[in-house]
Parts: sequence; C-alpha cells; structure tokens
Amino acid sequence: MKSFAPLLVFSVLLLSFMQKRPVPPNDWPVYAGNDLGVHYSPRATGFRVWAPEADAVTLRLYGTAEGGTPLQTLTLKPGPQGSWFLEVPGDLRNRYYTFEVRRQGQLSSEVADPWARAVGVNGKRGMIVSLAETNPAGWATDRRPPLKQFTDIILYELHVRDLSMHAQSGIRNKGKYLGLTERGTKNAEGFATGLDHIRSLGVTHIHLLPAFDHNSIDESRTRAPYNWGYDPLHYNTPEGSYASNATDGRVRIREFKQMVKTLHDNGLRVVLDVVYNHTSDIRNSVFTQFAPGYFYRQWPDGRFADGSGCGNETASERAMMRKYMMESVAYWAREYHIDGFRFDLMGLHDIETMNAITDTLQKIDPTIFVYGEGWTAGNTPLPENDRALKKHTYRLKHVAAFSDDIRDALRGPFSDAHAPGFISGKTGNAESLKFGIVAATAHPQVEMSKVNYSKEPWAREPWQSINYVSCHDDPTLFDRIRLANPEAPERDLIRMDKLAQAAVLTSQGVVFLHAGEEMLRTKNLVHNSYNAPDSINAIDWSRRSKYPQVFRYYQGLVALRKNHPAFRIPTAALVRKHLRFLTDEDPLFVGYEISGNAGGDRWKQIIVLLNGNAKAKEVPLPAGNWKLAVDDQLVNEKGIRTLKGGMVTLPGTTAWVLFRE
Repeated sequence: MKSFAPLLVFSVLLLSFMQKRPVPPNDWPVYAGNDLGVHYSPRATGFRVWAPEADAVTLRLYGTAEGGTPLQTLTLKPGPQGSWFLEVPGDLRNRYYTFEVRRQGQLSSEVADPWARAVGVNGKRGMIVSLAETNPAGWATDRRPPLKQFTDIILYELHVRDLSMHAQSGIRNKGKYLGLTERGTKNAEGFATGLDHIRSLGVTHIHLLPAFDHNSIDESRTRAPYNWGYDPLHYNTPEGSYASNATDGRVRIREFKQMVKTLHDNGLRVVLDVVYNHTSDIRNSVFTQFAPGYFYRQWPDGRFADGSGCGNETASERAMMRKYMMESVAYWAREYHIDGFRFDLMGLHDIETMNAITDTLQKIDPTIFVYGEGWTAGNTPLPENDRALKKHTYRLKHVAAFSDDIRDALRGPFSDAHAPGFISGKTGNAESLKFGIVAATAHPQVEMSKVNYSKEPWAREPWQSINYVSCHDDPTLFDRIRLANPEAPERDLIRMDKLAQAAVLTSQGVVFLHAGEEMLRTKNLVHNSYNAPDSINAIDWSRRSKYPQVFRYYQGLVALRKNHPAFRIPTAALVRKHLRFLTDEDPLFVGYEISGNAGGDRWKQIIVLLNGNAKAKEVPLPAGNWKLAVDDQLVNEKGIRTLKGGMVTLPGTTAWVLFRE
C-alpha cells in the first residue's frame, strides 16, 4: 500500500490543478445577444456585461463624473453565456456608473465597461444618456453625400486638433470638433482656412485620425498635451478633449454628430480611423477587468504578443473580440452616420473577421468604405495565411489597402527618410510606379519581378488600392523631399512635390492626401510626431497664402480627376482594355495612354508623361494635334497650349497630361 502513496499524492495534486486551471480563452462561452453595455429608457436602465469567469459583478451609480461617493451600490445577476445583468427601475438619465468584478477572490479596478457609449472625463466612469437627446438639429434628415463608385473617392487625412490650433487658422473652436463646423474662416491675408479651404480643394472624404476616447490625453486640462490618439481606451465614445466639455458625456457625442452633419451638408463624407488591433495597455484595460487574457493574443508560452509595437495586440479571431469589432463599427455607422473606416495595422486582424465586419457594414449601407494598413508592426502568433495583409487583399470582400508600392517608388523607402525616389531622380522605381498607376491589379505591361515590394498583383479591382505619397506617420511630403534633397533649391523641391501628386491623382484606384500637402505642409522635418507639440503638428495656414500656386495646382488636379472618369476606371478588366504604357528604355520615365473614351470620358485619348529626370527629355507624340492640360505650373482642362504630334520636349521633373477629344 505504501508504494502507491506517491501516485495518490500526484493524482490529488493533478486533479486540484485541473480544477483551478482557467478555461482556455477560446473555449469561453460566447454571448449571443446584442444588448451588452448600458441601455437607457425613462422607465428603467438595463446593464449587461460579459465576464465569463466572474464570481460577482458590482455596479455603482454616481452623481458626478469623478469624485464623490456612490448613490447606489448594486449586484448584477448571472446570465446566459458568461453575461451578468441587472435592470434598475426609474429614470437614471445622466447618472455615472462603474463596474467592479470579483474573480477568484481578486477585485478588478472600478471601471466603465468595454461597451460604454458615453463616458465622463478621462473615461473613468461611464454615463447613462438618452442618445436621442444628443442629436443636433436636423440629425434625423442627415444623409450621406452621394457616392457612385469607390474609385471616385479622394481621401483627406486630418487630425481634429491640427486643423485649428495655429494662430493663422481663424477658427474660434481651436482643437475641437466644432472647429470643423465653422464657415467663413480666413488667415491673415484673407485666404480661406478650415472647412471652406477643404471644400474648395474638392476632396470627397475627410479621414479623421482616431477620434474615439483615448488614454494619453488628460481631458481635464484646458490645453491638453498633444497625441495622435492611437492608444485606445473606450472604442464606442468620442474623445473628450475635442469637445467643449469633457465632463458631460453628452456634449462630446452631440458635438461629434454636429461635426459629421456639417461635413455631410458640405458634400463631405467622414471616415473614422479605428485602432482595434491594440489597447493603450493590458493591465488597466477595460477588457482585462472583465475577461483577463481573453481579448489579447498570446504566444504558446503565455507571453502577450506585441505585433502592434505598442505592448500588446488584440485577438480578433476569438469570437467575442470579433463580435465586439463588428458591433462597434456598426454602432458608429448607425449612431454617428460614419461613412467609412480606416483600420490601423489591419494585418493584425484575421481575414475572417475583416470580411464579417464588411458584410455587416454592407447591410447598413454598401457605400461605406473600408480600408487599412495591410501590414503589422512586428511578429504575431496569428498565422500569416490568416492575416489581412496587403498581399491578401484579393481575399477580402469589401476592403482596400494602402499601396506602399507607389508611395515608396515616388518618394523613397519608408525605412530611410533620406533616401530618394523617382521624383528625385532615383532609378529602379519605374515598374513599381507603373504597378501603382494600374492600382495594384494585373496588367500585362507591368513586370512584377521588378516591383519593389509586391511580386504578384494584390488587388482584384482598382478600388482596393489606396494610392498616396505621405500620411500622418511619415515626414510630410515636402519634408521628405527636403530630407532626400538637402542641397536642392526650393523651386526644384516644389517641382518634385507637384510631380509626385500628379502621378497619384492621375493613377487608377483611390487617392489619399495628407492634410496640408496642398500648401507644402511642414513639421520641421519631424517624422513620428505623435506626441510632439502643436508648434510641430498644427497646420500653418500662413502657407496657404505663401504658396497659392501650389494650392491651385493640387486643386486643379483634384478637379481633373473628378471631371474625367478615365482616371477612375471601375474594373481591372477595363483598365487593361483602355490603359497602355508607352515603350521607353529610360529608367526615369513612365508614360501611358488611356484611349477609347474610357469610363465614358469626353476625352477620346489621354496621354500622361512622368519625367523623373532633372533634365528635359524628348518624347514622341502620336500624329495629330494634342492639347496640354497639365504641365509643371498649371492645370487647365481647356488646354494650356496645343502641341503637334512628333517629338516634344518634356521638361525635367515634370508631369504632363495631354488629350484630344
């Protein structure tokens, strides 16, 4: 009998361990309902959270956004599939609340829930609100501006605060949502700023950098420190520092809606930059307080993964995280009338989740546009074949991706801000530029083996490629050109800038502009300005009057694109039918012809010539008369001048667009 004692002890210990072992996260129950969070009515307010391993969940109601003692302390009841629920009778409107979860004898922090739709200052407490009372005048009749097809889209990436903080903005509501609602604003020289400026530029969509509640900004401060907002706290409520009052959760909601409505009234759709791939941290995350470990991806040894480069990454492939993301974007689309979503580090999300999200949005409105960064910031346990990477865009149903192929071909590689590209006379980029021009779709004249990053076409259709040369997390385009050409005079830098944007705005696919590029925006050569002061990040509106010819050039290119469907061909098959590259051995020249009244264009034939050489180049034109619509100085759709077929001299560092009807 004695010989069996060690085995008996081992068995008891093993059984004890198995009983205490947490249920593997993927096996936790999945709540099937659609009522997570707080749901108000004058009669009663329902509270439901998902905390599958909780022993108890406590609700506290407060009269203020911070401080004070609870008005009530209540206990939720266990519900189905890991949920906890309580209905509290009476009108609780404008009360604040927190939850506290007890699990295996340990108490969570006292926090709002992950599903919170209104919060007080700094998101410490949720707020019970009547959402109907947050609607601005005319909200019921607010409509998305018309959109025929995705290739009509011209995106304008903007940080809410950047728009208005400069002294020359002429905007009263500095750093606020309401700054985007002001009309008639001007700089010191009388040039339009803010919304009027954006309208006159002619873009179709305002892409807002993260405007959901984030963690790094102290909303209680009158002049809060700057941050881009890629550190999520509460995904379903607007950021409070952009509101006139961060304490009252209703104000940020109402003012965000007022901003959206004003933009809609001015013909502009609104895209929200969403950052579901990571949170500001793990330890203090609201996800962790309710379901420790579940919402985050781990390595096999239990370490938290960090493919975001921000200390953690969420696990989109787990059922409740997928459900959370789907319900969140649907909420923004319905409650805030958001017209599109840009997914940060989309490569950290799985393909199945991204397709489920866009299936959900398609049912709400098929014109809602979804796009993202088709890469990660580091290694991740998510199998590569499951990742929503750029190279897998063809497997995504209704999702577009950024084309770093054309970006880096034109201006130089992301990895080295001092390295030149095509516009600065660097050879080896022609095929990558051509690949961008056909919007990353298959084309028989693109030699894929010579494309910088992609060896196979990754877009099924042109609208799946976002073409651009700079965004918030690069040096601005003008700064990038300065870094790569430190000895060049300003007139040459401006020619390079114009060449880059002419290439982008005449390419197929969807166009993306970084706010302020149209006035040669600078951040004093700062690359990653996520927490730099307003002196670096704010748009300097004095440059609008300093470089009026640059603005007119951008404005003309935008109008050219909008007026001519040949630059917005909707399908890859039609691109292959109508677009032919010109044969030339010069590694710093790309030319192409769009023929046959492509897309119903009134111009029968169009020729685009892009010269990356600093010197002029002789180029043959087909016989006949051609009107020059774009050169290095002007955009004129009626024709700057007429050229005859034969050899013509294309100036250095210049784009030409010629046509005949």
